Amino acid sequence: VQLVESGGGLVQPGGSLRLSCVASGFTFSSLHMNWVRQAPGKGLEWVSGIDASGTIPSYTASVKGRFTISRDNTKNMVYLQMNSLKPEDTAVYYCDQGATRGQGTQVTVSS
Repeated sequence: VQLVESGGGLVQPGGSLRLSCVASGFTFSSLHMNWVRQAPGKGLEWVSGIDASGTIPSYTASVKGRFTISRDNTKNMVYLQMNSLKPEDTAVYYCDQGATRGQGTQVTVSS
């Protein structure tokens, strides 16, 4: 089972990034997927989740209206489109399947 994230980087406040996660080693299309993050000096925070079919997204309150989660079950991919980024969104973002988490991708929001 493997999850590999990409798409992080340095962006100015108000900017956008799109994170991607490719999954392998399990039946991706039958499992709920999540994005979680860990800011410097803080614990792990759930950010967003999406059901197996990709029709029911959910978000933590702080990102609702700014982030959009999606998935492509034909490609074993899950995405997180992040708009209107704020400095407090700075964190390592992880793709999470419950039992497995990727290595993470760093997102830094700074001017």
